[in-house]
Formats: sequence, structure tokens, C-alpha cells
Amino acid sequence: MLDDLRVAAIFLTRLPLRPRRPIGLADLAASVHMFPVVGLLLGLAAAFVTLLAGLWGVAPVPTALLGLATLVVSTGALHEDGLADTADALGVGEDRERALAVMRDARIGAWGATALTLSLLLRGSALAALPDPAALAATLVAAAAVSRAAMPVVMHLQPSARASGLAAGAGRPERERVITGLAVAAVAALALLPLGTALGSLLAAALAAAGVATFLGRRFGGCTGDTLGAVQQVTEIAFLLAASAR
Repeated sequence: MLDDLRVAAIFLTRLPLRPRRPIGLADLAASVHMFPVVGLLLGLAAAFVTLLAGLWGVAPVPTALLGLATLVVSTGALHEDGLADTADALGVGEDRERALAVMRDARIGAWGATALTLSLLLRGSALAALPDPAALAATLVAAAAVSRAAMPVVMHLQPSARASGLAAGAGRPERERVITGLAVAAVAALALLPLGTALGSLLAAALAAAGVATFLGRRFGGCTGDTLGAVQQVTEIAFLLAASAR
């Protein structure tokens, strides 16, 4: 399990971790049950920053943005990049091959920039609306875990949209590992948040993940590493909005 956690962290973060053995994309599918655990660890780091900011009397909005910044830096904006690339691909029309080519382009366009801006604004404003730094910290941790448990589900249910790339190289993870990841995320949310808030946020996250994954899967003929990032971002947004509403 520790080896799987290390592999998942190497792929999902920019932490200075070295593999103890040669690893490839196929190892990613074997480590998917650790995705939400990585999310928990990232969320704890962000929560620590927000709690410190709260102790220093920092206002809610910059406190929330500091927490988000911690997540973005620790992951190297991995999922944000996927969201931007997916948005740019959606902006080119119905030509699937052209859309997939645009998705590979490292440059960001108007659609990608808009999607990134909306993602940061929605997450930041939802976190800032929470009643106190403790609630903000707990919600950050839960959202980071739940949103990363959504990606393995898509990897299991959808084929790769390309013959090469992250999704193709990783392959489909085992169902048992996907379910384990979902269970870890659900338990984390239920343990960290009030019952009503946790259930409402989990439901909102599940509906958002299912909706966006289905839409993107049909649009591109399967999943890619970028669409997985987009699913993570939309799931996290839905979870935070539901938590702030309650």
C-alpha cells in the first residue's frame, strides 16, 4: 500500500519523491485506490495553511485563496491544466481529431483561460463563504479527497480516446480498487463534515462527475489525461458549492 501511495503521489503531485523501482503508466492504474489518500494529504497541507491564516486574522477570501494556492502549487496545476486543455478542445467545434490535437497543444486559449478563471473564482468564493477557518480547512480536505476519487471511476468505465497518452498507457483499473478509493473518499467526507453537509456535498459531486464525464466521453470518444483533470475540477467545484450552500 505504501508503494501504491508513493506511485500515486509521484503521478498526481510535484512533491520531490523518487520511485523505489522503475515505474510506468501501467502502475498508475494499480495505484488508483490511493488517489483520495493523496488528496487527503494535499488537503491537509492546504488546511494547515488556512488555519495559520485564520490564527493571524487574515480575511476569509485571501485565506481561501491561500488554501487553493497550496493545492495548485503542490500538484503543479496538473488538474487545472487538464481543465484548460479540455475547455480549449471543446471550443473548436465537432471535429474530434482536431479537438484532440488542440487538447495536446501546450498553449492556452480563450476557452481554457475562462475555464481556469471560473474554476478558481467558484472554488475560492465557496470556501470563503464557509463560517470559520476550521470549517474551511475540513471542507478543503474532504473536497480534495472526493474529487480525486472520481477520476478512477472514469478510467474504469471509459476507454481511452487516443491510442497513446496517459489514459491509454494506464489502462483500466480494477473495479475493486476503484470502489476502495470511493469508500475512502466517502468516509473522509463523513468524518470531517456534519452529516447533512457531507451527504449533500457527496451527492452534488457524484452528479457533477457523472454529468461531465458522460458529456466529455461522448464528445471525445473516451477519456484522456486532460479530461480526467477536468472531471476532478468540476467534481471539486460541485462539492465545495454544495458544502458552502449548507
